[in-house]
Amino acid sequence: MSEVTDRRTGGCGCGAVRYAAAGAPRWVAACHCRDCRRLTGAPYSVYAGFERVQVGWSGEAPQRFQSSPGAERCFCGRCGTSLAYEGARWPGEVHLLVTTFDDPAALPPREHAYVGEKLPWVHLADGLPRYRTTAGEDGPITDDQ
Repeated sequence: MSEVTDRRTGGCGCGAVRYAAAGAPRWVAACHCRDCRRLTGAPYSVYAGFERVQVGWSGEAPQRFQSSPGAERCFCGRCGTSLAYEGARWPGEVHLLVTTFDDPAALPPREHAYVGEKLPWVHLADGLPRYRTTAGEDGPITDDQ
């Protein structure tokens, strides 16, 4: 990874796995899908999508497992912190969990994805665009999903 002024760093809870992302993310979105909820333990997760060439890992290598066909999750093998998602649907991208950045406040979500799967007790009142699946698959929805 080359030196870039817009460089963000992050890592796992115990500090064994670290990463750096150079440049701006392609997108930042809150994902409400069932897989992300189960694998992060949160009602929804916020990811920042970077080109794979923008992301470099340091310290211990993240562990990987196939969470569903064509989808890999990265996590710390020591403390278990979920760190990233990579999938065949988005080749060449790494989706880093925003809460694992050293400064997560600098990457607020710009939209909500997979709102069709969100938990019924989650109410979205932030005014961000909402998509039943993703922005690339369908138009924004306006009902209270």
